Amino acid sequence: MGKVVNLNKFRKRKLDEGAAKRADTNRRLHGRTKGERARDELQKKKLESGLDGASMRRQKDRET
Repeated sequence: MGKVVNLNKFRKRKLDEGAAKRADTNRRLHGRTKGERARDELQKKKLESGLDGASMRRQKDRET
């Protein structure tokens, strides 16, 4: 005969494990420090300003 299992405890343990996995995922996605967010914003601004100054020539200009 098999071991008796309390289904309520099993269900609650499974929910807790799922919540822990979701929390870990959210920490990785959203859990950045203020300094990290500021650094990323600065890099983004530098990239955009570099792209704003660059221009592409039209095809006619290249041929001549």
